[in-house]
Amino acid sequence: MTTAAPMPVPFPFAAIAGQPQLRQALLLAAVDPGLGGVLIEGPRGTAKTTAARALAELLPGAPFVTLPLGASLESLVGTLDLGQALAGHELKFAPGLLARANGGVLYVDEINLLPDALIDSLLDAAASGANVVERDGISHRHAARFVLVGTMNPEEGTLRPQLLDRFGLCVQLRNIEDAAERQAIVRARLAFDADPQGFRTTHAKAQAELAAALVRARSLVADATALPYGDAVHEAVGALCIAAGVDGLRADLVMLRSARALAAWDGAGAITTSHVQRVAEAVLLHRRKPEAEVAPSAAPRSAMPDANPTDAANSAGDEDWGAMPPEPVGIERVKPLRPLIAPAQAAPKKA
Repeated sequence: MTTAAPMPVPFPFAAIAGQPQLRQALLLAAVDPGLGGVLIEGPRGTAKTTAARALAELLPGAPFVTLPLGASLESLVGTLDLGQALAGHELKFAPGLLARANGGVLYVDEINLLPDALIDSLLDAAASGANVVERDGISHRHAARFVLVGTMNPEEGTLRPQLLDRFGLCVQLRNIEDAAERQAIVRARLAFDADPQGFRTTHAKAQAELAAALVRARSLVADATALPYGDAVHEAVGALCIAAGVDGLRADLVMLRSARALAAWDGAGAITTSHVQRVAEAVLLHRRKPEAEVAPSAAPRSAMPDANPTDAANSAGDEDWGAMPPEPVGIERVKPLRPLIAPAQAAPKKA
């Protein structure tokens, strides 16, 4: 019999530096898991996994569940308990990873490499807080209220716009180019690796304050009568979403919920336009339409109203250097060729 190796102690969330947008997005998703999760884009080594694991520690008794890259749909949503079925007992539901993640954090690394069916199920459960299974002769529903954290490296591909839109928030991380900031982060990591418990003790007070603030913010969000807002907030949300050219109204709803979660985190008495402005980028980053659907260079130059024929010819010559311009060629009727082999002549008749 083998025993499971103990899990390493997580890096304290309070000690994460250099990624303020990431910290805010994760905390907002923890305050209101119904936002739909956080998508983190960025290169390798930018503390994506470290931050997700540290967030789970702030939630009381929260599990941290990782979805393997090769996981099946059955292992995610749950399926029929084959052991019970083969033994001749009644049909029984075998919970999946969504059930295990209830109340905690579900972390999906390289989510852009997963099949669309798995991503659909993840996002459905993250937004609704429940998992409904109708398959294999069973009908089951259970709570699945968790903070979904998905990461991806844009160099390895992206998600379809339909799936991107269903993520509540998105953060785009970049490599830290400030030398002093890089040194501070490296020193903190080395200190944690050398003495994890001592490092955590140093940040224990800040950790406790974050955990307590998270509990208070969650209670405010759960109170439907708390955190009122007026028409100015609605107008600010609508203006930002229209300017970004988003499709549908999901961005408006997520922005309002994110502003409400931020106001709860700040301990404010009401939602203001300042809260809307502070969450807008994380809501619109992955939903914003490009400024122009077709670049001007993609259109035929002759179709442009100010095009010059000479410039167009020169431009065409630059694109295909050395090509000769077409010239008209006269067409001459071709005379039929004589047969190469003459037909056989008839033999003379004998007298």
